[in-house]
Amino acid sequence: MIYFLLILFFTSLFSIIFMIGKKLFLLQNGQIITSNIEVLFRISHLEKIKLFTIKNIKKYGHILLVEILRSYIRFSNFLKNKYQEIKIKIKTLGKKNNPNGEEKEISKFLRIIGDYKNKIREIKHKIKKEENL
Repeated sequence: MIYFLLILFFTSLFSIIFMIGKKLFLLQNGQIITSNIEVLFRISHLEKIKLFTIKNIKKYGHILLVEILRSYIRFSNFLKNKYQEIKIKIKTLGKKNNPNGEEKEISKFLRIIGDYKNKIREIKHKIKKEENL
């Protein structure tokens, strides 16, 4: 594969060198280079072709837009459903670790801190009530 690409590269390189060399040779001989571009075909109904092309581009553009929106909605629904399935699987894995449905006992330290937070919250609430009165 790489040899094929190298062969194509060098053949195109040599053909470009050949074309430029031919032009330089003509310049050195004093010949003026004129580019005679001949139109090989004529388009008589260019306006009709233009309108036909614009009409088809609009039609296929609308179809493409609808398909993109449909695929986006389907993909988002697919992701949402997969997310729900994974969420359920994670919950069931958590229940498998505790087969009796019992929650692990909270450590004594965390329970004490939680109680203190609740007491502080109650005290703040009482202080706010007294300030408002």
